[in-house]
Amino acid sequence: MKQVTLNNFTIGDQTGFVFIAGPCVLENEAAAMEIASYLKELTSKLQIPFIYKASYDKANRTSVHSYRGPGAEKGLKILKNIKEKIGVPVLSDVHRFEEIDAAADVLDIMQIPAFLCRQTDFVVEIAKKAKIVNVKKGQFLAPGDVANIIQKIKTAGNENILITERGASFGYNNLVFDVRALPIMRAMGYPVIFDATHSVQLPGGAGTTSGGERDMVPYLARAAVAAGVDGVFMEVHPDPEKALCDGANSLYLSSLEELLTTLKKIDEITKAMGNGL
Repeated sequence: MKQVTLNNFTIGDQTGFVFIAGPCVLENEAAAMEIASYLKELTSKLQIPFIYKASYDKANRTSVHSYRGPGAEKGLKILKNIKEKIGVPVLSDVHRFEEIDAAADVLDIMQIPAFLCRQTDFVVEIAKKAKIVNVKKGQFLAPGDVANIIQKIKTAGNENILITERGASFGYNNLVFDVRALPIMRAMGYPVIFDATHSVQLPGGAGTTSGGERDMVPYLARAAVAAGVDGVFMEVHPDPEKALCDGANSLYLSSLEELLTTLKKIDEITKAMGNGL
């Protein structure tokens, strides 16, 4: 299987999982720095490789009145400061062709949003510029459909590919996580990440915003790690009830240490037994 190297760790080598986390959207630089610093300290303590994630512009919010973020110019500056001052790799989603070059200059991983994962020209352009591409599998796709996305990225000459499972549409305003998706996609030869917080999202479930079932995150995360997934993705916030985006499915920072400790123990047992994906 293709292993993706980033800084001083490798994603997909089956010796552990990488943790991708941060607030759904950048709210201000001070808060972003504080969260990044806390996450770096915690993951260093637990010896878990860490990538900071936050969006600079959420172009797919439910309502036109929803907070989208500081925008590309200001947001990328914040992410660059986090990368340089905190010393962690950074990931963000890119929604517009016009932002690709600027984002590629800052981001260690460029993320293709779920709603754009089948937009061929966009996927190929991201693949041409990104060091590493993280594809959010669309809620509307079967796991097997991801093979076509991988092929599009490879035609652009990029094989540093991560695939992220974030649940599948299940009726109206609901998602369901099918653990079978993880081995199906990993058999395609690239590392698979599980997005534990978006998988409990209730899209548009609160009318003008999405709802979520935060309490379900630990259950799904434990299942994914027990299956031998290569990474876990979570949106986190000091006070999710006051988060400007996706608070209902974001985890409290204060709950992370216990959960990550449990996930690491499960991961070690699973991979020591050779029962990874």
